[in-house]
Amino acid sequence: MQLAHVAIDHLSISAANMRNSKRAPDISDILPSVRARGVLVPLLVRPNGAPDSFEIVAGRRRYFAARTVADERGEAKPLPCAIMEDGDDADALEASLIENIARLDPDEVSQWETFSRLIGQGRTIADVAATFGITEHQVKRILALGDLLPKIREAYRREEIDTETVRHLTMASKTQQKDWLALFADPDQHAPRGWQLKQWLFGGQSISTKVALFAIENYAGVIVSDLFGDDSYFADADLFWQKQNEAIAAKRDAYLEAGWTDVVVLEPGQYFHSWDYEKTPKKKGGKVVITVSQRGEVECHEGYLSRKEARRARSNGEAGEETGTPAKPSRPELSGPMQNYVDLHRHAAVRTALLDYPGIALRLMVAHAITGSSLWQVRVEPQRAANETVAASIAGSKAQAAFAEKRREVLALLGQPDEDGPVAGGNCDDFATASIFARLLGLSDDDVMHVLALVMAETLGCGSAAVEALGNHLGLDMRGCWQPDDAFFDLLRDRDVANAMLADVGGRQVADGNVSEKVKTQKKIIRDFLAGENGRQKVDDWLPRWLKFPVESYTDRGGFRTADQWSKVQPLFASE
Repeated sequence: MQLAHVAIDHLSISAANMRNSKRAPDISDILPSVRARGVLVPLLVRPNGAPDSFEIVAGRRRYFAARTVADERGEAKPLPCAIMEDGDDADALEASLIENIARLDPDEVSQWETFSRLIGQGRTIADVAATFGITEHQVKRILALGDLLPKIREAYRREEIDTETVRHLTMASKTQQKDWLALFADPDQHAPRGWQLKQWLFGGQSISTKVALFAIENYAGVIVSDLFGDDSYFADADLFWQKQNEAIAAKRDAYLEAGWTDVVVLEPGQYFHSWDYEKTPKKKGGKVVITVSQRGEVECHEGYLSRKEARRARSNGEAGEETGTPAKPSRPELSGPMQNYVDLHRHAAVRTALLDYPGIALRLMVAHAITGSSLWQVRVEPQRAANETVAASIAGSKAQAAFAEKRREVLALLGQPDEDGPVAGGNCDDFATASIFARLLGLSDDDVMHVLALVMAETLGCGSAAVEALGNHLGLDMRGCWQPDDAFFDLLRDRDVANAMLADVGGRQVADGNVSEKVKTQKKIIRDFLAGENGRQKVDDWLPRWLKFPVESYTDRGGFRTADQWSKVQPLFASE
């Protein structure tokens, strides 16, 4: 026989249990005891074939009582179990357990006195557990009472304090215990108990380590454990939420990479009501909805559309069936790689132009410091390219070359002329910070402003609304930064857009004359106009609408993030 604590959801009723029935048993006589003290007599269980899963041979009523308490409190504690081995006799084991547990003192404080005396005589925790037929975990829970103030233990013995309150007090420092005792002893004060005590100890927000999506070892703050060993909590709620939100963002990105059309992250505390949604598979446009509770718990609901979205999808499908012609799917104006291409070129041009406006860079930096951004930790914008072709295009752009040259000038100002790489994005080294600070103290205001402008440019988020606001404010003309290249035309695969671009360079008549031609043909004609080849009149300084400031679309289909962002921020700059 082996004694252990087993999670309640890993237990089930065995068909061999003499009281096995589909009807739940009457537990009214033992429920108050289980509420107050938990399950003391171990359940008799045996493996049922599934990993870490057991069936209950004896202890069915204790199991149902524990489940009732778990439902009341919203959390299920592992239950003490005696795990049968081949050859064990169930009746003999159960009789032995009951006999042993009967020898325990009736209250836990008396049990602590007994266990402490035995430990003082050289007994081990395993010896004590075997003597009384309980698990080592239960012995540790009782011994943990020794870290409570004597007055709290005595109040617990007199049943003036419930078990849940005592468990939470084991997480309190001696000072907190004294403060709580003062409230407890004053009839005019209210001493917090149960979950309210936990809130009191943690300043209003207690978050269990069980809900963390991230690896606990990546949390640099303090973790507080109750001395019973059942629960542990994050002492720094702000740091927890920072790490948890990063993990939620990573989960969202993973869903999007897996092909889900959209991932909606609800605000903490906002509920997901299934009746407001319809189950919809991924291939039919289903989304993922991520909910976050105030306690930090995260749930992912895969494959849903709101009722309104589902009705619209069905309506579109029925309309297509009635006409006998499949409804033309609404596709984004830009493909993912093309959006990436446009974002990177716009970003490269805007941040290079920013270097000549350090006063504006200062104001943008202050705005970042107030509101924060996806990059403000501080991290350098990585400029991730969708593929090698896009990477080669941005690496060879005029803006990128100009930026690299000015970065070298700033590195020289900082006394690092031989360094290669970004100026910003250090690893929080205190000595390095002091060293850079000392260097900056010796520079003129103008030189410091140039350093500031470059750091702001390096940490300017690609594809962000800030790029749009800045490019329009500076009146940036992309013609001096961008030239049509192979990467652009390789990514141009939309026939409607290609025809609109052909109208830009060759006129509407030429575009209409080639409206039914393949994308490949229309792109070839555009390139002929730009190069002045094959009888086409050369067009200089052509700039796609996607790269202009302010940005313009070629269709009304939507799906162009840059245009959407500008439409939101444009009213803010209407007076300029």
